[in-house]
Amino acid sequence: MTREMIQFLIRAKKATYAGKGAETASCRPGSHDLEYREGDLMYYDTYLGGERFVGEEAVWENGKPVWSMNYAGQVTGTPFSGDFLKEALLRVPEEKPFRGPEEYTDGTYVYRCTVEGDTEWFQGRETICLGEGQIYECFFHGSSIR
Repeated sequence: MTREMIQFLIRAKKATYAGKGAETASCRPGSHDLEYREGDLMYYDTYLGGERFVGEEAVWENGKPVWSMNYAGQVTGTPFSGDFLKEALLRVPEEKPFRGPEEYTDGTYVYRCTVEGDTEWFQGRETICLGEGQIYECFFHGSSIR
């Protein structure tokens, strides 16, 4: 991915789920869908579920898919805070524009994200702990599309 495409991806993530953006019409029964566009670029995030979920983010350029990421996660304890997760996701780093930063803390909530690879081919895992106990996990992977 080019630097410009990565910056678009980051703006899109911040304008949609992490930024509490409005959902668009569902593309499948029961799905939650979010869309962001700039010129010839389009980002689409669609997921199913809530406490246990699966989804996909993708980027198109001139109507052609160029990048995608699949993810699956679950809430594993309480009290889980979706707002805390979104705070972490708003801090998506340019060098690893997949989920959130390597670590983000607010009070006793701790978000961690590990990634292997780059935007061309990657996989990772994110967790949220409250004190010493894990209360959330999500696995993700993706690549550029050729």
